[in-house]
Amino acid sequence: MGNGQWAMGDDGLSANDLDKAPFGFEESEGSIADFRDLEVWKIGMKLAAAVYRATARFPRAELYGLTSQMRRASVSIPSNVAEGYGRHSSGSYIQFLKIALGSAKELETLVELSAELGFLDSEPMQELKSAVQRVSRMLYGLIRAIEARRR
Repeated sequence: MGNGQWAMGDDGLSANDLDKAPFGFEESEGSIADFRDLEVWKIGMKLAAAVYRATARFPRAELYGLTSQMRRASVSIPSNVAEGYGRHSSGSYIQFLKIALGSAKELETLVELSAELGFLDSEPMQELKSAVQRVSRMLYGLIRAIEARRR
């Protein structure tokens, strides 16, 4: 599974998809008409789906613990990107992107803990962790781009 595809399933997300756009969107595609046009939202959605698939294999005893926490953190990433975009205010948008970034860091920590507890094998853990780090970089880039436009 080290070919760039996630071990969690065939969701069509490759490592290359995560590096396409440094600011969370494809600049060559023109204006962003909807939050669904943002690459960081699309990738966040695929990440959340991968987390759901990975946690489906966790022990049943973790349903209301680690499983629930990881799922909430992963869903928070694209949800906050969408909510911030819908505010139509750069200040609000940046705040929601920072919340998404915080959720990404929370998810990264939970992925590592899951591996430490033996719920995730090393390869799936590294792939999820790498994907979360890439989404984090995209969020940082989008925040910087919006802040630069505000100046």
